[in-house]
Amino acid sequence: MRQPAEIEPATVADVPDILAMIRGLAEYEKLADQVTATEEVLRASLFGDSPAAEVVFARVGEERVGFAVFFESFSTFLGKRGLYLEDLFVKPEHRGRGHGRSLLAYLARLAVERGCGRLEWAVLNWNTPAIEFYKGLGAAPQDEWTVFRLTEDRFRRLIEP
Repeated sequence: MRQPAEIEPATVADVPDILAMIRGLAEYEKLADQVTATEEVLRASLFGDSPAAEVVFARVGEERVGFAVFFESFSTFLGKRGLYLEDLFVKPEHRGRGHGRSLLAYLARLAVERGCGRLEWAVLNWNTPAIEFYKGLGAAPQDEWTVFRLTEDRFRRLIEP
């Protein structure tokens, strides 16, 4: 029998668990070498004067089995705010038990409460299990868009003439 996860917002005391989840996600995505976040950086970024994002955990009993990191966005076409899901991760041994769905349902409720027009996220093209999971929830891939990114090391090239 599946025990549904309880969803709880993170606090500053949870920074070590947030970093552990980030590292777990990075390992799954084969990107562990790209994690430069530290507890200090997360503390300032998530719980400082101007928080950049929010974090919620999926918990079963006393164990945190997954998390979601998200922030508010804005749609000019809708004229409304939205939620952008930066990361969703459920520990491998807890997958297939509805915890990812619980996290997304929580975010959907939050989007309704905040008057959001959409909830969006990106997924790596090779991550077929996640893609199928999202489609099963009724999410539609936005194939007509291409994601672009400038990283810190490229900022100066754009700024300087």
